[in-house]
Amino acid sequence: MDLFDLTNPSRKEEDVRKARPLADRIRPKNFSEFVGQKKLLGEGSLLRQLISGDQLCSMIFWGPPGSGKTTLANIVAHQTRFAYHTLSAVTAGIKDIKHIMEQAKLNLQSYNRKTILFIDEIHRFNKVQQDAFLPYLETGTIHLIGATTENPSFAIISPLLSRCRVFILEPLSPGELTVILERALTDGVGGLGKLKISCDSKVLNMMIALSDGDARRALNLLEFCAGAVKETPKRKITARVVRELAQKRHLIYDKQGEEHFNLISAFHKSLRGSDPDAALYWLARMIVAGEDPLYPARRMIRFASEDVGNADPQALAVAIAARQAYETLGSPEGELALVQAALYLATAPKSNSLYTSFENVKKEIEESGSLPVPLAIRNAPTNLMKKIGYGEGYQYDHDFEDHYAPQQYLPDELKGKTFYQPGPFGFEREIRKRLDWWKKKRGKENSSPSEESTLGTEK
Repeated sequence: MDLFDLTNPSRKEEDVRKARPLADRIRPKNFSEFVGQKKLLGEGSLLRQLISGDQLCSMIFWGPPGSGKTTLANIVAHQTRFAYHTLSAVTAGIKDIKHIMEQAKLNLQSYNRKTILFIDEIHRFNKVQQDAFLPYLETGTIHLIGATTENPSFAIISPLLSRCRVFILEPLSPGELTVILERALTDGVGGLGKLKISCDSKVLNMMIALSDGDARRALNLLEFCAGAVKETPKRKITARVVRELAQKRHLIYDKQGEEHFNLISAFHKSLRGSDPDAALYWLARMIVAGEDPLYPARRMIRFASEDVGNADPQALAVAIAARQAYETLGSPEGELALVQAALYLATAPKSNSLYTSFENVKKEIEESGSLPVPLAIRNAPTNLMKKIGYGEGYQYDHDFEDHYAPQQYLPDELKGKTFYQPGPFGFEREIRKRLDWWKKKRGKENSSPSEESTLGTEK
């Protein structure tokens, strides 16, 4: 570029525009250009009414990446007569917030003009930073529009959330992404129209599938592909080009955010619901998206006791072995062991008797406190203990027929109390038979010691 070009304002402005990403260059400027979120922006919707009546309130836009949160905030701001400022929670601090608040106060006092402050990724602000907005919201100095990919219930402090309306944005559909990409290919101002790039519908659908409902990701991929073919004779984006540039599909997943908990919840409930296909799907979703495979491995160990338990005692061994196998092999070889465990657990008989019995006994302990151990089952290692009754009357089960001596093990205050009720499925059916047999034998011992029964003959 020569010196004339460097001093030419229009040329410099053109260069800056070209340097911006495609997604930013073709960002919609009004609602007629906006694609998607029909529920949110349809005729008669609350947001439409607020905008058309110039009655904005503070808002939180909650949705996945690339669903249009920033674009929507820009359009909303420019459809009103408010002053408009933006901050990114990634780079801004308290000093930046205070500076804008002072400007907002000046706008209100001197020009009777309210201010909209848009904060991208507001969930990244800590509690102190979020608290800083509260007095200005109370006085009406600013209207806040926050954009977040995180669940506001967890990411936004309660006092701030209570002063905002939450609007939920959905991932864009394949049809909506098609409209956006086709517009980018033909737009001759901010888009790729001047390059005359061609791309057939099959390849376009491939890019859309790789974008997972994210318009920004779709446009970035399109721009990468266009850059790769713009110097070729045909200037055509092919499936091979897309595959080479995309490398690996990027699934929506945040190891510390809501989607992390959504997927593990779906996995656990699919196991509990005995749906091996769904369990396999959610496990694969987590692993492919980059989750540490040891996390679902640990959850399966818990599941084996909580939701299978003694209905299939082997389930716990399988879950533990799967984790050990993964620790030994790593990825990808060890992942198959996790798949084996997931399918085993999903198809195992289910029982939550262990979980409920433990909860019941903890509740009893909380209510009744530290009840004394019956003397008969106390150990008596010293003569003093023997003299005061420790171990007196204890019956050694192996000295009795059927290796069973009916006696009381619970504290006197809990005599006859039942905490564990085995379920009707799997091995717990056998456990129930045993418990019934022991209960029956206790009754016979108490009424007629000469009567006999055998463990294997009871039904």
